[in-house]
Amino acid sequence: MTRATRIALVVTAALAVSAVAARADCLVDYKAKRDRPLQLHYGVIRLDDAECADPAQAIARRIAVEGWTLLTVMGRLSEADAQERQDDAGAYYLRY
Repeated sequence: MTRATRIALVVTAALAVSAVAARADCLVDYKAKRDRPLQLHYGVIRLDDAECADPAQAIARRIAVEGWTLLTVMGRLSEADAQERQDDAGAYYLRY
């Protein structure tokens, strides 16, 4: 393998890694409710990069399938923060 070929492979690998990083998902925590009877839940959800721009709309759409109404988006979380909240979210940790 020539030196130019090795350099081309390294550059290609670096570009592939940066493309994956640019498409990184985001983790968001939220609160939701369901009426009759009143039920509340706290959850953590993984959104793709396009949904991260407007997390409220994406979360509301996903949880509505099971009759939930979004109350508030708490904020974006790091992977470590999300894992720390796994017990708090219970069944709603990455459910939707």
